[in-house]
Parts: sequence; structure tokens; C-alpha cells
Amino acid sequence: MDTFGVAGSVIIVTMVVLYIALTAWLTARSRSRNASEFMVGARSLPAVVVGVLMVSEFVGAKSTVGTAQAAFESGMAAAWAVLSAAVGFPLFGLVLARKLYNSGEYTISGAIFQRYGRSTQLIVSLIMIYALLLVNVGNYLSGAAVLATVLKVELPWAALLIAIVSTFYFAWGGMKSLAYVNIWHSAVKYLGVLVVLAVALTLTGGIQPMVSALPAFYFSWDGQIGASTIVAFFIGNVGAIFSTQYIVQAISSTRSADAARRATFIAAALAVPIGIALGLIGVAARYLYPDLRSLYALPIFLQSMNIYLAGFVTVSLVAAIFAAVSTVALAIASLVVRDFYLPYRRPTPEQQFRATRWLALAIGFVPLLFVLFAPGLLHLSFFTRALRLSISVVAIIGLYLPFFGGNRGATCGLIGAALTTTVWYLLGNPYGIDNMYIALVTPALVILVERVLGWSGSSARRR
Repeated sequence: MDTFGVAGSVIIVTMVVLYIALTAWLTARSRSRNASEFMVGARSLPAVVVGVLMVSEFVGAKSTVGTAQAAFESGMAAAWAVLSAAVGFPLFGLVLARKLYNSGEYTISGAIFQRYGRSTQLIVSLIMIYALLLVNVGNYLSGAAVLATVLKVELPWAALLIAIVSTFYFAWGGMKSLAYVNIWHSAVKYLGVLVVLAVALTLTGGIQPMVSALPAFYFSWDGQIGASTIVAFFIGNVGAIFSTQYIVQAISSTRSADAARRATFIAAALAVPIGIALGLIGVAARYLYPDLRSLYALPIFLQSMNIYLAGFVTVSLVAAIFAAVSTVALAIASLVVRDFYLPYRRPTPEQQFRATRWLALAIGFVPLLFVLFAPGLLHLSFFTRALRLSISVVAIIGLYLPFFGGNRGATCGLIGAALTTTVWYLLGNPYGIDNMYIALVTPALVILVERVLGWSGSSARRR
């Protein structure tokens, strides 16, 4: 794929640097100054700010580039990967948002602890950390693909740049700063995707030429993805929204339970237009550049823009990277601090604040170790959501079916789900059964077996 010359690259780099400088200044200005602000923004954030924050990862760098990549390969049906989140957020608002907010906890594992006890809490925390680290592996890889395209550098160097800059955002700013800076990131990201869509449709002459030239499945509701995978998209996004740490942390930052619920509807509304746009961009790339490596289905359109427009789109994709990476990394840091550091060290608030920032620095660089081994972005994305789905199953059973609330069954179900889902994913989803279904069934089955065999009485919840 062709790249910009030296002068063009200098202009784009300058635009990116200026954007980073602006948002870094905003981060420093609104940075968290104590542990409460760092973790939950002192529970003072407006619903609209939290709604934007929640949707960041679902339409972040990985989902943005990954959905276009999948649409290039399998058709418009790939848009369901994002559109299904528009169903998951309102469901979360109606079913769980108020309960989680009123629990007073800002981690999903803390909410689980209230129902199942310490051992299940630790398993939930470890599974969530594992899943979210993989989420950021995908975020780094997708972001590196964009930067490598326009800066003419190798993927590892581009990923390192992402790690350095994004780590500053969340390690220095915390939740309070991250939420407000993400408003800027999201606005720029949305405008950038719309610019790419406009350029793509201009080059194709609209949608009709693509419909006429491409195989029919490119514009069918299920494409080459298939109904089973689309259902898995819905299950995975709903499950991930119900259990993901940064979602719980985000709603805990609102001013009230009602505001938490409103934020979920705002997040849903934001997911719809960008999902459709990304599907069209991927299909347009397939129509115009059939021999292109699918990972570059979105970045390829930068080469058809004037240098300043390409620079803006690059900035928008960089903004998506920062928004997604920072949100996920902050969630990981919160889990490590809340579930492992605080119980064993019992620090003062000042010590906790300092330790959280140091841990955040390390967490920002760990995904770099795995970037080169990441498979298809959308497949990786939904594998991580499958892992989080198993936590949702256990949480919902605990909240709404307390009769099945054994600590042992929940713990064993979570461990079993993590192992079977990972193995199923690595085997390539045998028999055409998506790993999402394995994550859905395994914990419920284990909890049911425990209840039938009568173990629950000996494993009552512990406080």
C-alpha cells in the first residue's frame, strides 16, 4: 500500500502532536487529585459524559478498524458487531445499572463479593484482568496499523508510541480527567469516521455500484458471518456490557442511579450511526481494493485524501485509540488496586493514590508483549467479550436467582468457563460453535450441577 511522502508525513505528525499537546493540557488541567477522583470521579460526572465514556471501547480503535476489516471480508453484516451494543446498553440500564450503583461498589468483582464472597471475587477479578489485557492487545494492534500506514514505521514502533502516550492519559488523569477528555476524543473520532465514509462513497460512486458489483452476501443481513455468529455478537456485547469493569466504574461515577441509567441510553444512541458507517467503509474498500490486506480496509482511504484531511482522519483514529486504551487500562488498574493491593497493604488514601499511578504505568506497557501475536481483531474482540459474558451469567444468577447462589458453584463455574472458552477459541471454534456459547453455558451448567448435587449448603457465601 502506498504511503505519504516525507513532507506529508511531517504535516500529519505535526497535526497529531498538536492534538496530543491539547489533550495532554486538558488532562493536566482536570487531573484527579485524590483516590476518589481517580477511581470514580468523586461520583460527580454528568450522564452524557459517562455515556460517551462507556461507548469508548465498543467503538474504539479496535472495533473501528476491526469492524471495517470484518466488513471487507464478510459484508455489511459485520456492522452487527457494533449495532448489537445499542441493544446491550439499554438492557443493562434497565436490569443492572441501578442495582450496581446502589451497591456502592466501583468494581464488578466488588459487587460479586457482596453476593458470593472473597474466593469468587478473586476469580472474577483475575478473569476480568485477563480479558481486558487482551482487549488492549487488540487496541494497540489496530492503532499501530493506522500509525504505521501514515508514518511509515513498523507495527511494533507504532504500538510503542501508543503505549507511551495513552499511558500518560490514564495514569496521570484518572477517571475524572479521562471522562472529560474522552468527550474531545469521541467528537473527533466520530467526525473522522464520517469523513472516511464520505470519501469512500465518493470513490465508489455511491452504494449502488457496490451492490451491483459485489457478491450478494455483502449486502445481506448475515453476510458470510452467519446467523450463529451474529447471535453471538448480541450475546457477547450484552454480556460484556453487563460485567465489564470500566462500565461498572463509569456508572459509579455518575451523580445518581437515575443518571447512571440515562447514561446507558446515551451510549446506545452513539453506537448506531458509527456501526453502519464502519460496515459501509469496509465494503467500499473491498469494492475498490480487492487485493488489499483486510486490516487496512479503513486506513487505505487516507491515501485518497488531501494531506490536511488525511491528517484530521489520522488524528480521529488516534483519538479513538487513546479513548479505548485509556479506559480499559484504568479499569485494569482499578481491579488490581481494589482486589489485591488494598486488602493486603491497607494503605492510607495518599499511599493508595501513588501506588495506583505506578501500577497504571506498568499496566499500560504489558499489552506490547503480545501485540505481534494477535489474530483477527474482531475475533479477538469477541473472545474477550465471551470471557466477560461468563461473569455476567454468574452476576445475574446471584442477583436474581439467589436459590442457586453457592460460592463453590460460582467459583468453579467461572474457572471452568475461562478454561473451556479459551481452549475453544484456540481450537478455532470446533463444529461451528462460537466460543461465546461456551462462555454462556458453562458457568450456568456448573452452578446447576452444584445445586443438584447439594454442595451449596457447604459453600454459603462469605463476607
